[in-house]
Amino acid sequence: MIGGLFCYNHKGEVLISRVFRDDIGRNAVDAFRVNIIHARQQVRSPVTNIARTSFFHIKRSNLWLAAVTKQNVNASMVFEFLLKVVEIFQNYFGKISEENVKNNFVLIYELLDEIVDFGYPQNTDSGILKTFITQQGVKSATKEEQAAITSQVTGQIGWRKEGIKYRRNELFLDVMEYVNLLMSPQGQVLSAHVAGKIQMKSYLSGMPECKFGINDKIVMDSKGKSTEDTKTKSAIAIDDCQFHQCVKLSKFETEHSISFIPPDGEHELMRYRTTKDISLPFRVIPLVREVGRSKLEVKVVVKSSFKPSLLAQKLEIRIPTPLNTSGVQLICMKGKAKYKASENAIVWKIKRMGGMKESQISAEIELLETETKKKWTRPPISMNFEVPFAPSGFKVRYLKVFEPKLNYSDHDVIKWVRYIGRSGLYETRC
Repeated sequence: MIGGLFCYNHKGEVLISRVFRDDIGRNAVDAFRVNIIHARQQVRSPVTNIARTSFFHIKRSNLWLAAVTKQNVNASMVFEFLLKVVEIFQNYFGKISEENVKNNFVLIYELLDEIVDFGYPQNTDSGILKTFITQQGVKSATKEEQAAITSQVTGQIGWRKEGIKYRRNELFLDVMEYVNLLMSPQGQVLSAHVAGKIQMKSYLSGMPECKFGINDKIVMDSKGKSTEDTKTKSAIAIDDCQFHQCVKLSKFETEHSISFIPPDGEHELMRYRTTKDISLPFRVIPLVREVGRSKLEVKVVVKSSFKPSLLAQKLEIRIPTPLNTSGVQLICMKGKAKYKASENAIVWKIKRMGGMKESQISAEIELLETETKKKWTRPPISMNFEVPFAPSGFKVRYLKVFEPKLNYSDHDVIKWVRYIGRSGLYETRC
């Protein structure tokens, strides 16, 4: 796959260099430094082809991490690998910086030898790597420990080791959704979708098997639910989904059940996307009136459209202003508003807002006279928020835990489920 992996500092000096194939020479190191790091243009493409050699790079703080190859490889796979390498480094020595890389020089080379073999990624799970690569050096392991490491690296369940024990078995589930919206000034939805993920923290003893049920339309239909029930908001249509490696995909395809042995600690179980029947938490109603060429009157109303018993937090509405703004007078019913000249925007912040409520802000913008007759292209009003529900209607129907060996049942496990809805790119044209 890749021929070499190089790490540079901001000056272009090579900190880490590992060549996996013979077709990558020393000149590749210099080519990246001259053509990318020391390039005059500010915008650099993450993929660059120089003399039939492809360079894929990412930048973290003041360091460049570049993968080099002469083959026609899958670019997304290379970037996934580079991000995984950064994640492993962060798990071992924290922040990615030049000083940390120099201090952990030997450890990084040891990790690269385990992660990559002949340019192909092998093992990129930090949990498994930490069992046999430690920062203090590998201790003389017993035969039982060596056997456990071997089975974990080569076995089917590489994400969890055996013999884990907790006094109290707990399972935390966070359903996190990001709402993306583009709305016209008249209130027509131009585009809307929800990108969601399920974050799980498991503190379970032994090797438990978990079963997870969601209100997906396919699942509900296969279980024989009534068609009226699936048409209502109780069932949602998931467009596409992506699972953690622990999920048994064969069971999902045949039985439509999400069955898995969870990794210990925190992990991302699932990602999904939905575009239908999204309950939009807020509606922004803008009203912009031009008073001659020297004044602009703006009124923005924010309406919440969820249950009155729920409370939204961390609301921030950004109202763009023209470049020739000289002064702004603000009147807001709730929260605090401030004009930020450096960002050419009025930033309106509200700590909390209940459901089925509305609030408004009025602004009188004074403009400087300009020679250009070019009309101001109004950028959209953007909004940030956090609500305690899933805007897509996603619900966890059940979460069951089975562990036959340690003799604890599903009732002995303490389970916590939390729904968080946040704004992605939530914009309204004005």
